[in-house]
Amino acid sequence: MGFEELLDKVGGFGPFQLRNVALLALPRVLLPMHFLLPIFLAAVPAHRCALPGVPDNFSNEDAWLEAHLPREPDGRLSACLRFTHPQALPNSTLWGEGQNSGEQPEGEPSTVPCPQGWEYNHSEFSSTIATEWDLVCEQKGLNKAISTFFFAGVLVGAVVYGYLSDRFGRRRLLLVAYVSSLALGLASAASVSYIMFAITRTLTGMALAGFTIIVMPLELEWLDVRHRTVAGVLSSTFWTGGVMLLALIGYLIRDWRWLLLTVTLPCVPGILTLWWVPESARWLLTQGRVEEAHRYLLRCARLNGPPVGEDSLSREALNKVAAAERMVRRPSYLDLFRTPRLRYISLCCMVVWFGVNFSYYGVSLDLSGLGLNVYLTQLVFGAVELPSKLLVYLSVRHAGRRLTMAGTLLGAALAVGLRILVSPEMKSWSTALAVMGKAFSEAAFTTAYLFTSELYPTVLSAPSSLQEEEMPMKQVQD
Repeated sequence: MGFEELLDKVGGFGPFQLRNVALLALPRVLLPMHFLLPIFLAAVPAHRCALPGVPDNFSNEDAWLEAHLPREPDGRLSACLRFTHPQALPNSTLWGEGQNSGEQPEGEPSTVPCPQGWEYNHSEFSSTIATEWDLVCEQKGLNKAISTFFFAGVLVGAVVYGYLSDRFGRRRLLLVAYVSSLALGLASAASVSYIMFAITRTLTGMALAGFTIIVMPLELEWLDVRHRTVAGVLSSTFWTGGVMLLALIGYLIRDWRWLLLTVTLPCVPGILTLWWVPESARWLLTQGRVEEAHRYLLRCARLNGPPVGEDSLSREALNKVAAAERMVRRPSYLDLFRTPRLRYISLCCMVVWFGVNFSYYGVSLDLSGLGLNVYLTQLVFGAVELPSKLLVYLSVRHAGRRLTMAGTLLGAALAVGLRILVSPEMKSWSTALAVMGKAFSEAAFTTAYLFTSELYPTVLSAPSSLQEEEMPMKQVQD
């Protein structure tokens, strides 16, 4: 008897599995709030060089700005430069340092970067990391680098948590991910310098990667094959809930420190819910921990309610399943390329995931040029994910995974590509194409999770079992 047969006997989809999905919903809600947090956390409000106050007898503030700030080629006042000396304006008295008369210096007036810092428009954001550490103009690259540091941390964390969760268990590493995300999130909110913030956000990305790597296996390894699609789509809706919730939290909390603190503190109840989250019985059997697996399987059977005979869950029966599932040696990432078939699957998945992530986060993190305020845009981008998930559910059932994956990626590419060609004056078309691009990219993201989780065996075992003809690949219905 294999593990799938054993799972059928205790109930492969019932109250036990639904409760497990609900308990693991919080990490899925937290992930988008952190991944998309730079939309609000690193927002750059309108700004200009800090200038001396307008004199009492200089009534026209616009003229005062015109005298101190040069204009860009598009006609707007510069946000990064000011004149070295104030310029004389028609019908106005010239006020400024180094000028004793209204005579205009000969030649092109010289400009300098803002020597006294910047003044920011706080109507939309009371505080962001850009206003905190003046990450604008020549320093704007440091502002954008925060997202790069964060996702670099996610990349490293995914490798680390993938290995450690296979060695020490999903539940234990999920606790580590919760505690480290909480501690590093609090440290980020208390950062006193850009360097401290960049380091703590990178480490936070590593910690949050544990959620992405552990939550799905912990759900799927308790589900039978028939219900993995519906459960996968259902659990992915919690991500969408996090995207929409971020819009609400960002609207209510305009200070970046309090915003970061708000999206971090839910880790506390998450740690408490781990008391009820079951360890993967399949992983326990691969480790030879039959007693623990037996206890969880009995709990599953009691909650799901099917009659289970003593022989089905006897120690002898579980030992036979454990012998079939047990690893002769620990798997490594090299096993993904050990056989031609696995090598082919791994390389294809890498290309697909690059396209999926590039399109999704490229669209999600760029909310400019849509003619809506950032909060409403974020809400619309979250709401459009719900029908896209329904599209995925229907499509994978009738068209298969491969066609759905190809169609959603193609749809995202067409929408984003056409938006580039649309004139900036056509705001409504640009907005519609951006929303369509977000919907298709989310559909591709959901499909990729379902598809790749079914392409690989749950456990990569001994070299002999890695031969193509013997590899326990799950059947993908196309």
